[in-house]
Amino acid sequence: MFVYILKSESDSSAYIGMSQDPERRLSEHNAGKVRSTKSKCPWKIVHLERFETRTAARAREKYFTSAAGRRFRKNHLGH
Repeated sequence: MFVYILKSESDSSAYIGMSQDPERRLSEHNAGKVRSTKSKCPWKIVHLERFETRTAARAREKYFTSAAGRRFRKNHLGH
Protein backbone atom coordinates (compact mmCIF):
# COMPACT_ATOMS: atom_id res chain seq x y z
CA MET A 1 0.00 0.00 0.00
CA PHE A 2 1.25 3.49 -0.84
CA VAL A 3 0.57 6.90 0.67
CA TYR A 4 0.96 9.72 -1.84
CA ILE A 5 0.91 13.49 -1.83
CA LEU A 6 -0.30 15.23 -4.94
CA LYS A 7 0.27 18.85 -5.82
CA SER A 8 -2.11 20.75 -8.06
CA GLU A 9 -0.35 22.41 -10.95
CA SER A 10 -3.18 24.94 -11.19
CA ASP A 11 -3.15 26.36 -7.64
CA SER A 12 -0.37 24.47 -5.75
CA SER A 13 -2.81 22.90 -3.27
CA ALA A 14 -2.03 19.44 -1.89
CA TYR A 15 -4.02 16.22 -1.68
CA ILE A 16 -3.05 13.21 0.43
CA GLY A 17 -4.30 9.74 -0.43
CA MET A 18 -3.46 6.05 -0.42
CA SER A 19 -3.64 3.39 -3.09
CA GLN A 20 -2.19 0.05 -4.16
CA ASP A 21 -1.41 1.59 -7.57
CA PRO A 22 -0.53 5.29 -7.24
CA GLU A 23 0.11 5.82 -10.97
CA ARG A 24 -3.37 4.53 -11.83
CA ARG A 25 -4.84 6.65 -9.07
CA LEU A 26 -3.02 9.73 -10.39
CA SER A 27 -4.59 9.06 -13.79
CA GLU A 28 -8.02 8.95 -12.16
CA HIS A 29 -7.37 12.26 -10.39
CA ASN A 30 -6.23 13.90 -13.63
CA ALA A 31 -9.15 12.47 -15.61
CA GLY A 32 -11.59 14.20 -13.26
CA LYS A 33 -12.93 10.94 -11.81
CA VAL A 34 -12.33 12.03 -8.19
CA ARG A 35 -14.88 14.59 -7.06
CA SER A 36 -12.65 16.22 -4.43
CA THR A 37 -9.76 16.87 -6.86
CA LYS A 38 -11.65 17.39 -10.09
CA SER A 39 -11.59 21.20 -10.04
CA LYS A 40 -7.84 21.52 -9.48
CA CYS A 41 -6.42 19.38 -12.29
CA PRO A 42 -3.75 18.65 -13.36
CA TRP A 43 -2.01 16.94 -10.44
CA LYS A 44 1.48 15.51 -10.02
CA ILE A 45 2.89 13.14 -7.40
CA VAL A 46 5.37 14.99 -5.20
CA HIS A 47 5.83 12.38 -2.45
CA LEU A 48 5.32 8.63 -2.27
CA GLU A 49 5.82 6.17 0.62
CA ARG A 50 5.29 2.40 0.63
CA PHE A 51 3.85 0.47 3.59
CA GLU A 52 3.48 -3.23 4.30
CA THR A 53 -0.05 -2.92 5.69
CA ARG A 54 -3.12 -0.84 5.02
CA THR A 55 -3.24 0.03 8.73
CA ALA A 56 0.26 1.54 8.64
CA ALA A 57 -0.54 3.46 5.45
CA ARG A 58 -3.76 4.81 6.94
CA ALA A 59 -1.90 6.00 10.05
CA ARG A 60 0.64 7.87 7.88
CA GLU A 61 -2.14 9.38 5.76
CA LYS A 62 -3.88 10.61 8.92
CA TYR A 63 -0.59 12.05 10.18
CA PHE A 64 -0.02 14.00 6.95
CA THR A 65 -3.46 15.62 7.28
CA SER A 66 -2.93 16.59 10.95
CA ALA A 67 -1.47 19.92 12.09
CA ALA A 68 1.83 18.21 12.92
CA GLY A 69 1.83 16.50 9.53
CA ARG A 70 1.19 19.79 7.72
CA ARG A 71 4.19 21.30 9.55
CA PHE A 72 6.30 18.27 8.58
CA ARG A 73 5.21 18.56 4.94
CA LYS A 74 6.04 22.26 4.91
CA ASN A 75 9.44 21.87 6.61
CA HIS A 76 10.65 18.65 4.96
CA LEU A 77 8.77 18.29 1.70
CA GLY A 78 8.08 21.89 0.78
CA HIS A 79 4.28 21.45 0.51
